[in-house]
Amino acid sequence: MDALKIISQDSLREEIPQFGIGDTVRVDVNIREGERERIQQFEGTVIARKGSGISETFTVRRVSYGVGVERVFPLHSPNVKAVKVVRYGRVRRAKLYYLRDRVGKAAKVKEQIK
Repeated sequence: MDALKIISQDSLREEIPQFGIGDTVRVDVNIREGERERIQQFEGTVIARKGSGISETFTVRRVSYGVGVERVFPLHSPNVKAVKVVRYGRVRRAKLYYLRDRVGKAAKVKEQIK
């Protein structure tokens, strides 16, 4: 098991910004369509972080045309080109799954002034 950890240490990325639950982030994702590649941006609120090490993931939620869309991104994936924090949120929970049931202004997260 220790050999697996040593191998996975080489794949970890260092340029990941510090972000937490409730923060609004913009994720640049590499999309492959046939032979072509392009970068797509996905902006939303981080509602969960899960795992550790190479298998760490985070879930981003946004409302697009009245429909809630959630995507789970592996933090150390080579397809995730960049993660940029747009604003910091102030929350008191580790998982914000309750935002799925809320609509409009009730689904907002208060901003943390840094």
